[in-house]
Amino acid sequence: MPVIRVTLIEGYPDEARLRLGEALTAAVRTTIAAPLDGITVAIEELKPSNYMRGGQSRTPGKALTDPASRIREFLETMEARDLDKAKTFLAPDFRMTFPGGVEFGRLEELIAWAGPRYNFMRKTYERFDTCSGDEGAIVYCHGTLSGEWPDGSAFSDIRFIDRFEFSGDLISRQQVWNDLAESVKD
Repeated sequence: MPVIRVTLIEGYPDEARLRLGEALTAAVRTTIAAPLDGITVAIEELKPSNYMRGGQSRTPGKALTDPASRIREFLETMEARDLDKAKTFLAPDFRMTFPGGVEFGRLEELIAWAGPRYNFMRKTYERFDTCSGDEGAIVYCHGTLSGEWPDGSAFSDIRFIDRFEFSGDLISRQQVWNDLAESVKD
């Protein structure tokens, strides 16, 4: 059974080491047909004074925030329409694409576009999945939408999937797929 040994410089929080162990275990499970209880991850730590690269002692790099938690917080901030706070989650070159290929770079553009389509919308989350991308984490979240059409009638149980790409701790791209068009009242 696979044994993965990782050496880190001391200083990472428990939550970051736990996420690292879970991610390494998941990487093994998607590469080798090993049972979950047969995969061992051992994280060892060195004092900064016991680690040198290029003849210099080093300090640990920054631990990134859990990407799925950041996405949930971003979406809740958007639902509350706190655009100033929501912007703090976004990379300077942030882009979002909605059904029909509609693309935006600013949250205000999204709000203006959505305004005539529905009065409000809420998301119910079923799952968040995180994987690695070329530039950072990728998070998929899916669930259902509910809300109110412009005529005041309610809608619910509309499927959605959102895909988010990260650059470091910031969201650089969002892609949205949903069945909202299938539910539009004539």
